[in-house]
Amino acid sequence: MRQNLILVGIALCLAFGAAAQEIENNQGVVTGNVQTLWQSYSEDPLIGAIVPPEKTGLNSFGNLIYTQGGFSAGMRYESYLSAVLGFPGRFKGSGIGYRFARYTDETGKVDFTIGNFYEQFGSGIVLRAYEERALGIDNALDGIRIILRPVDGIEVKALYGKQRLDFDSRLINGPGTVRAIDGTIDVNNLFAQAGGLDWKTKWTIGASFVSKFQAGGTISKDSLLLQLPGNIGAWSYRLDAMRGGWSAGVEYAGKINDPSADNGYTYRNGEAILMNLGYTRRGLGVSINAKTVDNMSFRSDRDVLLFDLPINYIPAITQQHTYNLAATLYPYATVISGESSASAEVFYTIPKGTKLGGKYGTNVSLNFAAANGLDTTHLSGADELVYGFERNSWGFGPSKFVRDFNVQISRKESKKFKWKYTFFNLEFNTLATPVTTTFKGIVYADIHVLETQIKTRQRESLRTEFQALFTEQDKGDWATVLAEYTWSPHWFASVIDQYNFGNPSEDARVHYLYGAVGRIDGPHRLSIGYGKRREGIFCIGGVCRAVPASNGFEINFSSSF
Repeated sequence: MRQNLILVGIALCLAFGAAAQEIENNQGVVTGNVQTLWQSYSEDPLIGAIVPPEKTGLNSFGNLIYTQGGFSAGMRYESYLSAVLGFPGRFKGSGIGYRFARYTDETGKVDFTIGNFYEQFGSGIVLRAYEERALGIDNALDGIRIILRPVDGIEVKALYGKQRLDFDSRLINGPGTVRAIDGTIDVNNLFAQAGGLDWKTKWTIGASFVSKFQAGGTISKDSLLLQLPGNIGAWSYRLDAMRGGWSAGVEYAGKINDPSADNGYTYRNGEAILMNLGYTRRGLGVSINAKTVDNMSFRSDRDVLLFDLPINYIPAITQQHTYNLAATLYPYATVISGESSASAEVFYTIPKGTKLGGKYGTNVSLNFAAANGLDTTHLSGADELVYGFERNSWGFGPSKFVRDFNVQISRKESKKFKWKYTFFNLEFNTLATPVTTTFKGIVYADIHVLETQIKTRQRESLRTEFQALFTEQDKGDWATVLAEYTWSPHWFASVIDQYNFGNPSEDARVHYLYGAVGRIDGPHRLSIGYGKRREGIFCIGGVCRAVPASNGFEINFSSSF
């Protein structure tokens, strides 16, 4: 604790003293940003909206960073008074939640950080420390990181620290310690420095090793008394290649037995393989991805769940949708226990001046993604208690998790009008990803979206979205209408209405109407909204959190400098 206070004091002195130094010596730069989200709550029995004791919530933070040459230091001050519903409720109070000091020498060969930092090795399958504030996720590491670049083409990273777990007027770290090393070699650059051949194919190879320590113990399973390991190691190897319009990559990861709350405290080893192949040229793009992940949940505390203390990140194979109905009703995220999945995507631009392309050209994209459970054999007796199951292959198992097919056509008709149509066909297993409490099984849904944008006059435009979801399962059919008017470059106003018109219960056919107005002035943005928000799932990058129903005002302000 004392070391933390010393580090914070150094960062504060450097940052706040920098403003005067910049004026006098024209040296050093102070940058930062602030964001505030305030929400009020009103009781609404029709949608299940509740009112917390405080009747309002506030999430706010501000970053302040001082940079001079190769040195930088900064901090983030956070306030949760109280936390907005849907964010971790244990986040409370005000204080410093992130602080660091970093130095990079003039040659760029040595890069040193103490305090908090974010980091990712490869795809993140063995290590990803990151922040996603909209989801309430922040697993920043707190310790030391060293990056070495001894020669062009070689980079080595080493780190040692604990992860952020909680916030109660100060940063609270989890109990486990994370130790990691990663190496990346740009083969072409390395050989070029040595006077080698100038290959047309660009090769990059990498390897990572990550371990965590948490004091061990014992667990009892029926008549078995099992020892919990204290040190857990995970590793990965990766290879990427590029040539012309082609790109390809593969990454393999493994992890030793890691009994935890995620896997029912079983002792199977973990494995994962991720592969991608892509091709692009003017007017055409093709991408194919495949992934199998088995028992790769990796946390610095074996007893926590959900968003707490993940060391790694398991990328989602499905496309991350942005339209309201597709993004919030049945969004798919990776099943943490394991899955086999694949996806393919094609982009094509029909040339302008043709009958189908029109005056400005027409863009067409198709995407298909599928995910199943693992191909496994369940064990019996003591083996089942200790290992759970045995995986037979890297292929698909019989349990369907999701099928997601979508096609999008976008076209500009004139300088004042353009449109975009998207069709989604979903098969979604709510047993694998429990996004609803009213239906258990596979939801079959079709979604149609028409988006238009009209320039009504100079520097003014109207954007609309008309969405409809049709399904015979769960809560039935939905519709969403959105209209957003912009007076560029400063003002905007929007209204959105989500309506469950096909709900079997007529009392549940509620209009979720929400309106907002706002102003943008350079790096400053203010919006004020009021209305109903539906209970559901909010996702970013394949990571999701549950959002409770709410009814009330919302003020959002952000600024950077």
